[in-house]
Amino acid sequence: MSKIYDFLTEAGMFFIATTDGAQPKLRPFGSHIEMDGKVMFAVGDQKAVYRQMLANPLCEIVACKPDGLWLRYTGKIVFDDDPKYLEAMYATSPLLKEIYNEKTGFKMKIFHLEDATAFIMPPVGEPEKIL
Repeated sequence: MSKIYDFLTEAGMFFIATTDGAQPKLRPFGSHIEMDGKVMFAVGDQKAVYRQMLANPLCEIVACKPDGLWLRYTGKIVFDDDPKYLEAMYATSPLLKEIYNEKTGFKMKIFHLEDATAFIMPPVGEPEKIL
């Protein structure tokens, strides 16, 4: 998993594709952690993207780096309720505590991908399968 985590960290921002019925939707994300051999992501329960993930858990994540390499990470979203993941996400992104708390009423949901594949795509040449 470290190659995926490292790539996402170096890219800084990445995009998650979901569907809203038949319409593809793409959104920027940035928060991620690696724990228990999984790359974990966060989404707010008040957002349309969360409802789309529940309706259709298949998604694709794409990240690009300035050197022209890009990552394609595809799989099935699985939500993780263990509080240790929330605490780890808050520790790496303290701003999230200002958004997801009792005062706002918003809850952060943590997820990872299962049944996943990942490729690093060079600008020229063959992709490297990393998962």
